[in-house]
Amino acid sequence: QVQLVESGGGLVQPGGSLRLSCAASGFTFSSYTMRWYRQAPGKERELVAVISSAGGTTNYADSVKGRFTISRDNAKNTMYLQMNSLKPEDTGVYYCHAQSVWILPRQETYWGQGTQVTVSS
Repeated sequence: QVQLVESGGGLVQPGGSLRLSCAASGFTFSSYTMRWYRQAPGKERELVAVISSAGGTTNYADSVKGRFTISRDNAKNTMYLQMNSLKPEDTGVYYCHAQSVWILPRQETYWGQGTQVTVSS
């Protein structure tokens, strides 16, 4: 059974930090590109960061560059998002997403259930 379980969300003051985790099971984690998305109330889900299957390549949304760091530990089947200098506009539900590196015969994608991050004083 495939599972992506996020944790680490919560309430934090502006300027604070949080570290999100995404624990994967039921599939070969090291063969998947991993992404963090977020969705603020009343807004569409947006891509925050992406990391390649081996972890050697990362990319970030302009809004989080220099503040967030995505990483993964393939030995632990876990992805992380270190979030520093948090702003109120970072508030939202954060989701992890897995996408297989292969396309054929069918690309596989999975979503986690999300974890709430609230940045407020």
